[in-house]
Amino acid sequence: MRPDTPAENVDHTAEAARLERTAGLYPEDAEALLLRAAAHLELSGDRPAATALYDRLLSSPDGLDNPALVRALKASNLWEYDHEAEARAIIDGIRTTTPRDPAPWVIIAESLESHDELEAAEETFTEAARLLLPAEEEPPPATHPLLYGRHRVRRMRGLPHDDWDTLADTLHTSPVPLDELHDPKRVWSLGSDNPAELVAEISRLRAELGAYREALSRPFPVAILHWPAPELSELLSAYPALATEYPSHETHLATIESSLRELSASGTPNLGIVTGTVPSYEAFAASEGSSPTDATLLPQYATTLAARGRAVAWPPGRGAECWCGSGGLYASCHGLPGA
Repeated sequence: MRPDTPAENVDHTAEAARLERTAGLYPEDAEALLLRAAAHLELSGDRPAATALYDRLLSSPDGLDNPALVRALKASNLWEYDHEAEARAIIDGIRTTTPRDPAPWVIIAESLESHDELEAAEETFTEAARLLLPAEEEPPPATHPLLYGRHRVRRMRGLPHDDWDTLADTLHTSPVPLDELHDPKRVWSLGSDNPAELVAEISRLRAELGAYREALSRPFPVAILHWPAPELSELLSAYPALATEYPSHETHLATIESSLRELSASGTPNLGIVTGTVPSYEAFAASEGSSPTDATLLPQYATTLAARGRAVAWPPGRGAECWCGSGGLYASCHGLPGA
C-alpha cells in the first residue's frame, strides 16, 4: 500500500495477502511484515485469520524479536471477537513477564480500557511506567503513550492529578491540552443542539486525531547504511573493490554521523540508519542482476532496507544507546560534538 493511499480505498484482504507473499521473499523481515498483514486482516473484519497469523508467528522456530508485542496484539484481537477468557489469560501472562518494551503494555492496557476495565487499565499503565520510566530523566519518546494513556484513564476515573499526570501534560505538544482531550464530559457535547459546542468538539477531535496520526505514522525515512565491524570485514574480504567506499570501520562510522548531521542541518526530516549484512546485500545484488562490487547498489540497498521497516530513527533519544553498537550512550559516543 502506498503511504498516500486513502484508508477507505484499501482492499485490506488483498494487502494482507501481498504482505504474506513479501514475508516469504524476505524471511528476515517476516515478523514485521506479518504483523502488518494481521493488522489488515483485523481491519477487514477477519479476526480469526488475524489470530492465525499471530499464532503462526508465535510458533516460529527461529524465535521473534518482540514476542510480547505479538502476544499483546493477539490478546487484543481475541477480545474483540468474544474470546475474553483467553485474552485475559494472555494479558495476565504478559504482565507477569514484565517486558521492557512499552508497546505491549500500551496495547494490553488500551484493550482493558476499551472494555471498560478502567481500574485494571490504570494499574497496567502504572505498572509499566514504574518499570520503564527512567528516574530523574526525561522519558524517551517510546514511553510517552504510557503516560498519555494513564492520564486518560485516570481522567475518566475522576482521579486527581499526580506527578506522572503533570509530566504527561508537559510532554504533550498538541494545541489542545490533555486535560481537555481526556475530559469525560466531552462526549456529552456530541449530543448537543448548540452548533458552537459541536464546532468546538470537532476541533478537539481533529487535534486528537492529529496526535494519533503523528504517533502511528511511520513515514519513509532517509536512511544511511551502517555496517557493523564484523560485517564490514567480511564484505571487504569478499569484495575488495568496495575498500574505496570504506577505508576503515572508524571512518565509516564517522561518515555516517557527519552525513546525518549535514542532512539534519539542511532541514531533511525523518532520518534513520539501516544495518546491512553481507548475505542480505548479496541477495539484493542478485535480485538487481548486478554484482555486489557495484558501489551504486549501496544506497539502493539502504533504501530497500528502509522500505522494509528496518530503519532506526536518528538521532537516538535522550538516554538511548548509540546507533554504532558500542553499547555506550549516544550522548557520550557519536553524539558528542565533533564525533
